[in-house]
Amino acid sequence: MQKLRLICLSLFALSVSATAVADETRYVSDDLTTWLRSGPGDNYRLVGTLSAGEAVTLLQTNENTNYGQVRDKDGRTAWIPLKELNTDPSMRTRVPALEAQVKTLTDKLNNIDATWNQRTADMQKKVAASDGIINGLKSENQKLKNELTVAQKKVNMANLQLDDKQRTIIMQWFMYGGGVAGIGLLLGLILPHIIPGRRRKDRWMN
Repeated sequence: MQKLRLICLSLFALSVSATAVADETRYVSDDLTTWLRSGPGDNYRLVGTLSAGEAVTLLQTNENTNYGQVRDKDGRTAWIPLKELNTDPSMRTRVPALEAQVKTLTDKLNNIDATWNQRTADMQKKVAASDGIINGLKSENQKLKNELTVAQKKVNMANLQLDDKQRTIIMQWFMYGGGVAGIGLLLGLILPHIIPGRRRKDRWMN
């Protein structure tokens, strides 16, 4: 009877020392497996195991034994040493997440590379098109310069020809004028001798 009373007192003390906590998510440490016990201590029987990195819900803690009562994803409730629970996700959980992030960043980088390559190709096409336009304009400008040079030469030739014609016309007018003057002078000298009546009249008048 006294032994039974001691067991009851021990269970009561354990129940009193257990501290209830708000449901918190904890993660089993990265060991291969973690044993679960039926009570908050090493002297309680084993009731199962948890896989490394598995997420559990912390229900309460026992400060005397440093055990915590947890509930796993299957709804089982058991006790586990608090040192085997972590507040951060385990490497088993973080590595896939990191790999997913790496894949996402790699995909974005590839997309950026593809976009940049496309933009570079477009810019090269535009530059090539611009070079073609510039070369065409240069060629057209040179052609116009050549045509202008030819036109200037033609204008110079036309001016020379015009000057020659003007000089020829002037010389012809001088020749015509001189001829008319010469003929007039000649007629003035010859006519008095050809018309005798006029000469006698001139003498009588004198």
